[in-house]
Amino acid sequence: MVEQTPDDLDLDAVFQALAHPIRRAILEQVADGPESVSELADPHDVSLAAVSKHLHVLEDAGLIDIEKDGRVRRCHLNAAPLSAAFGWLTRYRVFWEDRFDALAIHLEEESQ
Repeated sequence: MVEQTPDDLDLDAVFQALAHPIRRAILEQVADGPESVSELADPHDVSLAAVSKHLHVLEDAGLIDIEKDGRVRRCHLNAAPLSAAFGWLTRYRVFWEDRFDALAIHLEEESQ
């Protein structure tokens, strides 16, 4: 059995949250500033309950904070977990860029 550190679990939650197009769209919406749950639901052809479930996934991943303002719940972006995901992806981008550079050199040598 593979044991995961808390950082791995957080990264798993971030990628799980980013895996759905509605959740990615919601993150783009709150990137422009806080929005209410109903404002976030408007552009999507799903129920308010479905949007609420998406918001819970985003909140569990630490990507949004939900604040109650009377009867209105406002969602704020928390971009810090995206930084961890970006760092993980960057390692593999560098790896693949190095591989492609090596392939280009190899192909150039073969063609001569």
